[in-house]
Amino acid sequence: MSPRLPSLNGLRAFEAAARHLSFTLAAEELNVTQTAISHQIKRLEEELGVKLFIRQNRTLALTEQGRDYLPGIRAAFNDLRLATDRLLHRDRDHVLTVSTLASFASKWLLPRLSAFQQANPHIDVRITTSTALVDFKSGDVDAAIRYGRGQWPGLRADWLTADHLFPVCSPKLLMGDRPLRTPQDLARYTLLHTNASHDDDWRLWLTAAGLPNNISKQPALGFDLIFMTLQAAIDGLGVAVGRTTYVEGDLASGRLVMPFDIKLPADAGFYLVSPEVSADSPNLRAFRQWLQSQVPPRI
Repeated sequence: MSPRLPSLNGLRAFEAAARHLSFTLAAEELNVTQTAISHQIKRLEEELGVKLFIRQNRTLALTEQGRDYLPGIRAAFNDLRLATDRLLHRDRDHVLTVSTLASFASKWLLPRLSAFQQANPHIDVRITTSTALVDFKSGDVDAAIRYGRGQWPGLRADWLTADHLFPVCSPKLLMGDRPLRTPQDLARYTLLHTNASHDDDWRLWLTAAGLPNNISKQPALGFDLIFMTLQAAIDGLGVAVGRTTYVEGDLASGRLVMPFDIKLPADAGFYLVSPEVSADSPNLRAFRQWLQSQVPPRI
């Protein structure tokens, strides 16, 4: 007689708790209470007749038996997820949906995307833009390009590129009666700001340049998205803080210039983020390899 399989809920609770080493985080992931996770784990241990976790004060660790059990359970759940995804999305095997920031899409990704399409004509790439974190459980998005430090629990994050911060402006601001020549001259110009996520860029750069922070508080123009800020700079409305990824094309074309040779490294970078279970699907693997070929290797 084949051995009876343990409770599926217990196995799900075990896999999540073992991955996080936390009943609390497992409960959040599975949308149940911490007490429910604890009860499911206890029932599973009783079914198996094996202790899976060591509970000490506020720490949680796997027993030797738990460590031996985890790889097989994790692989089984990954197979279930992948099989379900293939079943539900059989009619869109050729589609790859990627979510990213609107500014990254317009200033970096879209100008390069035709090269990927030419090399991979069988893959239909669909780009969506959003500042919100992607809910991969919905199945509507395959991967996301996000800015951060690469720490998104439960997801695979592949490094793409990082930025430097530096002022940029229209070439015409370097000419005229009061040309922009030194960082101190910024006190006479309108500073262009991007609200929210890049709001500190001016303050960080001014500090690195040894200038007073109050310059960033002078009359300014603010925009919701960085590509709007950069367009205002191209139009000569003021001086913006550029980021390498967003301005390299405009610098190369001469639409923007760097008035000063002072660059500040950013403390985060761009990553391709995807669920671990589908991270090595053929379409996503091809897109990841192409993305990484478009950026200099990480040092």
